[in-house]
Amino acid sequence: MNSNNQFKFSTGVIAYPLFFVLFIWLVFWFEVRFGYHFNKYGVYPQTFQGLRGVVFSPFIHGDIKHIYHNTIPLFVLSTALFYFYRPIAWKVLVYGILISGFLTWCIGRPSYHIGASGLIYVLVSFTFFKGVFAKHYRLIALSLVVVFLYGSMIWHTLPIEDGISWEGHLAGLITGLLFALIFRKQIAKPKKYVWEKDDYNEDDDPFLKHFDENGNFIEHLEIEEEQNPITYNYIYKEEKEVD
Repeated sequence: MNSNNQFKFSTGVIAYPLFFVLFIWLVFWFEVRFGYHFNKYGVYPQTFQGLRGVVFSPFIHGDIKHIYHNTIPLFVLSTALFYFYRPIAWKVLVYGILISGFLTWCIGRPSYHIGASGLIYVLVSFTFFKGVFAKHYRLIALSLVVVFLYGSMIWHTLPIEDGISWEGHLAGLITGLLFALIFRKQIAKPKKYVWEKDDYNEDDDPFLKHFDENGNFIEHLEIEEEQNPITYNYIYKEEKEVD
């Protein structure tokens, strides 16, 4: 895949993440405005009814603080996803929600697990590990930025604070790593220069011909004469004098 085609800005890079975030806020506004509570639609582990939360839980938040803390990283990370990994962005989002939600359902405590934080951990984990595996300078730089901004989130995959779904965070972390391995080949490859290719021959390099075996610059290159010089035949016609 050509990296120049992949790393190209388009309207969807901003539009899709913005729509996703606005939809989450719309759900929260609906709860506040009409007095509904959608918490019961979250993931409730190891119950058949709790499976519906696998789909619905990322769109449900407990309070304004909860949704506020999830909004900025969700927008930033999903924007980076659509810019750097456009061909697989929707797969990472959709399957990330489903798989991380299902893992939460498998390992979670008997409580309602809600919020987009599980998806955020999917994006953090995927972006970091994918950049490491890709060995592409742009993607590695993105991984370092993610570590700088969200590296401390790793502690929330452990049961260190009550009221936080560390199971959902851990499920997202595992899912992101899994995607980084599955989609390992579906990324932009770093550009290879002529001298990096397997069939490269130094003797055929026009630049290196200006240097001798000791690395000294040759001011005048000897140009080999062609064994079969080109000959030109001219056909002309004499004009006859007119009396």
